[in-house]
Amino acid sequence: MRIVRKLGVLLAALATVTACAPTTEPYRTPRPGDCQKDKLGTLYKGVFTFGTDQPVYPPWYIGDNPANGEGFESALAYAIANRLGYAPGDVRWVRVPFSEAIASGSKSFDANLNQFSITNQRRAVVDFSAPYFDVNQAVVTVKSSPAARVRSVEELKSLRLGAQVGSTSHTAALDIGGSKTVEVYNTNGDAKLALSTGEIDALVADLPTAFTVAGELRDGMIVGQLPASDEAAEQFGVVLAKRSGLTACVSSTVDALREDGTLAQLRSEWLTVEGKAPLLA
Repeated sequence: MRIVRKLGVLLAALATVTACAPTTEPYRTPRPGDCQKDKLGTLYKGVFTFGTDQPVYPPWYIGDNPANGEGFESALAYAIANRLGYAPGDVRWVRVPFSEAIASGSKSFDANLNQFSITNQRRAVVDFSAPYFDVNQAVVTVKSSPAARVRSVEELKSLRLGAQVGSTSHTAALDIGGSKTVEVYNTNGDAKLALSTGEIDALVADLPTAFTVAGELRDGMIVGQLPASDEAAEQFGVVLAKRSGLTACVSSTVDALREDGTLAQLRSEWLTVEGKAPLLA
């Protein structure tokens, strides 16, 4: 995998990342002292356990190693932990498949960061923090694919699309072509392999991931961004178990990181991309 830590010019499309007001259901404001390390009911006393998928990819994680603090979500996890009183050595990581993390039931983590879009359906079975990232979906292909000549959403409808199972990228792909023209994969890595071997014509992913995938593929390219829906902007949030005692503290911490400019700083450091992604009509 070719890893690029900083890819160049920040997309104008990402200029509002982390700037929008939260859209999650309201949680009570923690009382003074509630969010101190010795008061938090984590899985293991004195340890904060974060979850994410395996593998994970730039720009969210670097080197498939969430514990190194490199990549937007890894760095964000350590920033959250630090505000709650946990040193880097107090942070533990577990690997959890994407679909399992947002299923109902007990969790092997205290909080999970893996580009989880906040949806009402998911909120029925898990908690979300305040959002930390606003995102558009984009389409990736290779220059030899018929998708390379596409300039509109209508032209995508007859092509074979791929996306990660259970993701909003999958939902966006289904909205374009329907189930007959959409293949589903366990990870974006699997979808990328399918694209490189011609099993699909293009894959759908969030915009930063799309730029990374395009950079890793031979002759990879961004077809364009999908138009935003009429609904509220798609946003990523930290996932916690339903009715977790940690939700209020994690959510208020994300809000604080937005307000003091930390999220913007992390965005500038890790979510930079080279080139442009036209909006598909």
